[in-house]
Amino acid sequence: MNPSPTPPNVLSVVDAHHHLWDLSRGRYPWLQQAYNPQEFFLGDYAALCRDFLPADYRAASAGVQVLATVHVEAERDRSEQVLETAWLHEMSASHGFPNAVVAHAWFDRPDTEECLLSHLRYPLVRGIRSKPVTSATPGQTVAGQPGSMQDEAWLRGFSLLQKYGLSWDMRVPAWHLPEAAQVAAMFPLVPMVLNHHGFAWDRSEEGLRRWRGWMGTLARQPNVHVKLSEFGLRDQPWNWEENARIVRDTLAIFGWQRCMFASNFPVARLRIGFQPLVEAIWRMLDGLTHDQQQAVMSGNALRFYRIDLPPTSDVNI
Repeated sequence: MNPSPTPPNVLSVVDAHHHLWDLSRGRYPWLQQAYNPQEFFLGDYAALCRDFLPADYRAASAGVQVLATVHVEAERDRSEQVLETAWLHEMSASHGFPNAVVAHAWFDRPDTEECLLSHLRYPLVRGIRSKPVTSATPGQTVAGQPGSMQDEAWLRGFSLLQKYGLSWDMRVPAWHLPEAAQVAAMFPLVPMVLNHHGFAWDRSEEGLRRWRGWMGTLARQPNVHVKLSEFGLRDQPWNWEENARIVRDTLAIFGWQRCMFASNFPVARLRIGFQPLVEAIWRMLDGLTHDQQQAVMSGNALRFYRIDLPPTSDVNI
């Protein structure tokens, strides 16, 4: 429970995307021996290279009424991907969250089905985040390469999500959204959610025009949702005006029914605090009714990730 009272003007939220890690319990190459700020989309991330545990999440989110959370795989060493799921269930049993888990499994490996079944031994698992092979820039292509969204082995593994009732958290650069739309059309019964608003990294007018077009292509697939999360840019401060435009464009493209708030903490903390983030997103939803705002901030994530809240209105992580 957060010890501080919730301000009366802050909506209750379900955090649809956050991470936890204990560097003494697991291996996280990107936070440890493979630290590389040149390849990280926000640049220097040394501040993340320490434990982030449930107590740290509670401290970061103090002042916000967090009803439930969804943990998304944190790039733990891939030999420990099921161990991450097991550890998260320990955390949930001890601390009351996370309330749903998005695990990791490669789709193009011979042991994909075995890995999925191993995750499914744990009751909070709702979906998989597995990043396909993508290109570094819009002008490059990886189409058909092993691990790409056209790879037959990748697609065979992906089809297992439908077999086992799992969703897909997709994290791809914006220029790959039309390819993701093709996958969504091939598997209309697999719920999918785009991470981090599709990464509108190019904030020029031309860049945003292209991003809106790619988002529109993806949004035509009704099984795809989107997370209003991670608006940070490399070497730039968090900009309310720019990010409000992106949030409102996303709402216009996908509709409020398919948008969900997500913090991406602790990563987003490199640019903004938790409560300022929640308050900012709420302000950006000012064109919606209160019920529609509440759906974006909590209800849509509860439905997508099949989370049942306890029968009390006083829940606070």
